[in-house]
Amino acid sequence: MTTPPTPRPFLKWAGGKTQLLPALISRLPPGLEDGSIRRYVEPFLGSGALFFAFAPRLPGLDCRLFDANEEIALVYRVVQARVEELIDRLGALGEAYGDADEADREALYYAVRDRFNKDGADPVERAAQLLFLNRTGYNGLYRTNAGGGYNVPHGRYRNPQICRPALLRTASQALAGAQVGAGDFAASADAVDDRTFVYLDPPYRPLTRTASFTAYSRHRFGDEEQRRLAVYVRALDERGARFMLSNSDPRNADPGDDFFDALYEGFAIERVPARRMINRNGAGRGKVNELLIRNYGGD
Repeated sequence: MTTPPTPRPFLKWAGGKTQLLPALISRLPPGLEDGSIRRYVEPFLGSGALFFAFAPRLPGLDCRLFDANEEIALVYRVVQARVEELIDRLGALGEAYGDADEADREALYYAVRDRFNKDGADPVERAAQLLFLNRTGYNGLYRTNAGGGYNVPHGRYRNPQICRPALLRTASQALAGAQVGAGDFAASADAVDDRTFVYLDPPYRPLTRTASFTAYSRHRFGDEEQRRLAVYVRALDERGARFMLSNSDPRNADPGDDFFDALYEGFAIERVPARRMINRNGAGRGKVNELLIRNYGGD
């Protein structure tokens, strides 16, 4: 019997959790396996690495996925419901890019970016534009300016894989029973009860001023938002839900910085090794600790 392909993220994503997956998977709550947890909620979807890694393998699990970035939510809904149309349109963009020389590739990139920033395209066309930009833009970033316009520069890849039909079809199958919504993390509140597991992967608090990357949508996510999220997480705990939250560890840069230790006092706080993938200074890419915060025990 042929083993069905394992779903994987179709978006390149700064801060994606693929490299942290073993730590996350080993710390999932036992209730997911015994059925006492019936719902999975992810308020900061991004690339969906944890969702794709385990949720499709649990039949009957009710998955509710949210992202504050309306464009990301749109892409997921198109992959879910109109994947073949998306493959056709993204494939055409990929062929045009692959046949062009470097100058024409750059011109095509900025032409697609301009069209994307003007809005108005039908959902499938808009999703194709975003996936094209995601695959050919610099470092897989999603970054916006103050006006909400996508402003990532061209990435100059030699042979980017722009359209990957098998990957998109597998993701579409994995998303078939999920509900995908756009909105601030608080939009997920109505989906959470005492039989829910919530994984929260907010924009990471920057370790230094020059490492800031919190503009993945038109909504910035600074310290006040981190504090508001901590209040929300405590409300989830009071409701009886299980949660796991990941974030940067400020002690990598300042051993005395207890920002998250104070915010999440009373919960299990672990520091796990990870590799920094995005840094303006190449010498700064290396092993650091990240935080995993839970309201349940056991590995």
